[in-house]
Amino acid sequence: MNKEEEKVESEKKVQDAEEIADEKKKESNEKEITGIAYVYSSPNNTIIHITDLAGNTISRISGGMVTKHSRLKADPTIAMFAVKRAAERARDLGITGLYIRVRAKTGSEGMGSGGHAAVKSFEKAGFKIISVLDTTRVPRGGPKKKGGKRGRRV
Repeated sequence: MNKEEEKVESEKKVQDAEEIADEKKKESNEKEITGIAYVYSSPNNTIIHITDLAGNTISRISGGMVTKHSRLKADPTIAMFAVKRAAERARDLGITGLYIRVRAKTGSEGMGSGGHAAVKSFEKAGFKIISVLDTTRVPRGGPKKKGGKRGRRV
């Protein structure tokens, strides 16, 4: 009987521990707040804009706000510092997860040099990255070019 009673007691302890762990998971899930990080990276600058899911701005930092040298605004190092500054404000408001939307200049072949560094820096800053989406606009024809029927004559 003693062994059976001990087994029953140990099973109850295990069940109690599992219930407590489940409750903690539920509490931690309730505290997880997600946001959206927009990263615009052109050849001349990098802009980080963090919003909540409703679209309300939490922080907006550009490379020019971080450095006083205008030639360094698109630098990967400056992009990392911009993310770090924007992430501090977001973390203070309780944001733990991010959807990242990366955008480059319309019609360009790729992102500026600061875009990749910015995405990596969000992971280093301690955010859970849910997804990364490229939202670069693609020109499809566009308006008629000036110059008339025979084009520009030089």
